[in-house]
Amino acid sequence: MAGCGSEEPMRTVTKTEAATEAAELLVENADGKIVLTDEQWRKILTSEQYRITREQGTERAFTGKYWDTKTDGVYRCVACDQPLYSSKAKFKSGTGWPSFWEPIDPKMIGTHSDTAYGMVRTEVHCSRCDAHLGHIFNDGPRPTGQRHCINSASLRLEADSSPGGSD
Repeated sequence: MAGCGSEEPMRTVTKTEAATEAAELLVENADGKIVLTDEQWRKILTSEQYRITREQGTERAFTGKYWDTKTDGVYRCVACDQPLYSSKAKFKSGTGWPSFWEPIDPKMIGTHSDTAYGMVRTEVHCSRCDAHLGHIFNDGPRPTGQRHCINSASLRLEADSSPGGSD
């Protein structure tokens, strides 16, 4: 019972320990996929990352970490670290979410039809771990005409270490 002294003390986990635990969990199966239980995903993701990537959530517009970032680099899946988008394909869409006209490689993402909320949209997810990333719309710039509207919480930016990569 809470407050009766029978609870186990909270364990403090360092960033290095958390990274090691996550690395041990992130093992690909024979199909090259990472398949974890909800409990395992909760161990390696923040509550917001879990809500968005595992429960198909959406962050509010103009609140995510990367919506206005201009840093050069590679945007990786926050859940499994797969490279997804290059900053070279990022553009200012005015929507309040990071927007890209194409992924680094089409094989890095998967899509399916999303009919939630009375709309028909194309949902985009990581092809390695099935993390929900966002949606694709056909109102983007050339050369593809697509706008991959992605939640910041589903991404981790690996900044380019070469000179000139800045925010």
